[in-house]
Amino acid sequence: MKNIFETKVYYSDTDAYGVVWHGAYLRWMEKGRVDLCDQMGLDLVSLKNSDILMPVTNMNVRYKASARLDDTIIIETWIEKYNSLSITFKQVIKSKDTNKIFIEALFDVVAISEASGKLYRRLPETVVNAIEKDSVKCPVSV
Repeated sequence: MKNIFETKVYYSDTDAYGVVWHGAYLRWMEKGRVDLCDQMGLDLVSLKNSDILMPVTNMNVRYKASARLDDTIIIETWIEKYNSLSITFKQVIKSKDTNKIFIEALFDVVAISEASGKLYRRLPETVVNAIEKDSVKCPVSV
């Protein structure tokens, strides 16, 4: 499963030169990951109410080119891989008009208990079931 959405680059997303500010990309990628989780039936508020938080523990963001004011960009998000402890999301941000890639990123996420703040020894069954249901093409090593 893949989450794809597009957005226009607004003035508030840019710096004084009309170039997208690096933090704006992070906001869009967060939206992509949350929306993908929602698509898979993993509502983050419901998980929190079940004592499961899913924080980012590692991010590798490659800035390849700069989007600019008034560009329309496409943000694609999918699960690249997962194992018993973590999920790796792959994300690409590109131009809608030219397909030029602006960003390639990998984000690692784990599951922790909100009550204790400790890492779950294995991804909770709810999370694994949602991934396996919707990620037939996902490399798996649970």
